[in-house]
Amino acid sequence: QVQLVESGGGLVQAGGSLRLSCAASGPTFSTYIMGWFRQAPGKELEFVAGFRWTDGFTRFADSVNSRFTISKDNAKNTVYLQMNGLKPEDTAVYYCAARTNGLSLVTTTRQSYDYWGQGTQVTVSS
Repeated sequence: QVQLVESGGGLVQAGGSLRLSCAASGPTFSTYIMGWFRQAPGKELEFVAGFRWTDGFTRFADSVNSRFTISKDNAKNTVYLQMNGLKPEDTAVYYCAARTNGLSLVTTTRQSYDYWGQGTQVTVSS
């Protein structure tokens, strides 16, 4: 059973920072592809960032590239999304997701990910 538990959302002013956490559990979590997605009110779910646990490869959406970074804590089985230079348009519910089929491609489509966290709200005020 794979479980993803997110934390770290909140309210921040434009230009500020937040760090989201995604704690993962499962029999072979170290082989997972981890993804971060977000959904703003009235908009589609969109890919934000992806991470390959085996070698630390990362991939970011153009809209967040150079502002967001990903790191991991192996001891805690946790992946972090560090969000800097936040903008009002970053306001959304952020979801952590895991791709557990053993394939190594860091994909951007929601259909590629088979486990999802509960979501955490990020609100950026102007």
